Order: sequence, then C-alpha cells, then structure tokens
Amino acid sequence: MNGQPRKGLRGLGAAFHYALQGFVHTVKTQRSMKIHLVVAAVVLICGLAVHLERVEWAAVAICVGLVLGSELVNTALEALVDLASPEIHPKAKIAKDAAAAAVFVFAVTSVIVGFLVFASALSRLL
Repeated sequence: MNGQPRKGLRGLGAAFHYALQGFVHTVKTQRSMKIHLVVAAVVLICGLAVHLERVEWAAVAICVGLVLGSELVNTALEALVDLASPEIHPKAKIAKDAAAAAVFVFAVTSVIVGFLVFASALSRLL
C-alpha cells in the first residue's frame, strides 16, 4: 500500500489504519520489536500456565504495553532524526541514544515486575 488509506476511510478508521501501518512497519524493520513480541508471547504462555491473578495480569499488560509503545516511539524518533539530520551529528546521536535508553529502562523495569509477579504466582502453586 502507498501509505494512503482506502477510499472512504476517514476519522477513526483512518486513525486505526495509520496506527496499524506504523506497528507493522516497526515489526518488519526493528529486530528489537520482534524480540519484544516473542518475549511477550512467552510471558503470556507462562502467565496462563501459572494462573496469574487479575491484578498480576494487569501488571504484566501494563509492562508489555509500555515496552512495545516505547519501541514504537523510539522507531518514530529515529526516523524523524534521520530525516532532520541525514549527516552524523552529536545531537542526533543524543536523541537516538536517549530514546533507546527509554526502551531499555521500560524493559528492565518489566523484567523486575515479571520476576515479582511470577515469583508470587509460583509460590501459590507450591
């Protein structure tokens, strides 16, 4: 598709269309997003296996959403920086590195939350 919505697609339909395009582009082009999705699938399977409780699922869902969302924002920011500064520039590097660091912080925080949630769930099973 050429980036344009189908004829007659307006408003909310167009918003979903563009959002899906951005998501698909990020999955296709960013190795990190593929890794995040695989990890999210593994966490989902493990959560089902240990019978997470509602509040535990909420914590997991928030963490997954924050990691995936931050990866999408990171991809957008990288594209914008590349457009604004095609040549290497120290400030472009700072912007890209800081955006990548945000993803890293969310991912590490999610691992910590995951350990806490799954330790609690496993202790109930034993």
